[in-house]
Amino acid sequence: MKLKILGVGDIVGKPGRQIVRDRLRTYCEQEGITFVVANCENASGGSGIMPSEADDLFQAGCTVLTCGDHVWAKREIIPYMDKCPAIVRPANYPEEQPGRGATVVEGPGGVKMAVMHLQGNVFMKMTAGNPFRTASALFEELVKQTPIIVVDMHGEATSEKIAMGWHMDGKASFVFGTHTHVQTADERILPLGTAYITDCGMTGPYEGVIGRRTDRVLHRFITGMPTPFDVASGDVRLCGAVAVVDSESGRAEAIQRVVLR
Repeated sequence: MKLKILGVGDIVGKPGRQIVRDRLRTYCEQEGITFVVANCENASGGSGIMPSEADDLFQAGCTVLTCGDHVWAKREIIPYMDKCPAIVRPANYPEEQPGRGATVVEGPGGVKMAVMHLQGNVFMKMTAGNPFRTASALFEELVKQTPIIVVDMHGEATSEKIAMGWHMDGKASFVFGTHTHVQTADERILPLGTAYITDCGMTGPYEGVIGRRTDRVLHRFITGMPTPFDVASGDVRLCGAVAVVDSESGRAEAIQRVVLR
């Protein structure tokens, strides 16, 4: 059985949530998408996510939500994460933190998909545990439940994300990067059967600077003075990548970038 898994890049603010509601379910039906893994760390006004917004994204067709370094920007999400296994924070955060860093969900026909969420350390403000060691340890646990393993590697440095792709080649079905909000053109199948892309891009307004109002960002760059980075509004797109995966072996056979306007 061939599965199609869609990785959705960082959903930014109300415009990002709106295009997910408007386009995702129809796209999945037309393309035969089995699972959707979406990064939601910027969903609430550009930072964090509220429980009601997470509910909306699940209702719109997302299977699993990953949260990135802004996971705790809205503290209301903490009790929600404790009771909802389909929303995950970086697995290499301290174990004392709420929530979980990996999950296993079941799709049509009883097919199971595991998702692990990792944060890179290079250029990131919050230093997390070693993502490579965390990935190896989690793999040993998740592969006991399913050969289909998806990794959202949330990081600033392309080198660190590419390294994670190679580290998980032959172990993960699909490794995609998030956080930089710019879709990369390096999608490929690695030698041992892992679909890989350095960054899925951003799901939100492209008439701005990585989702924020251009005038606000320019003010900060030109004057060096603080200013609120309000979410932009124009040219809204849903961006990501689709991996075609064999359900028995967990190996990927194809990967394609996606941009829905």
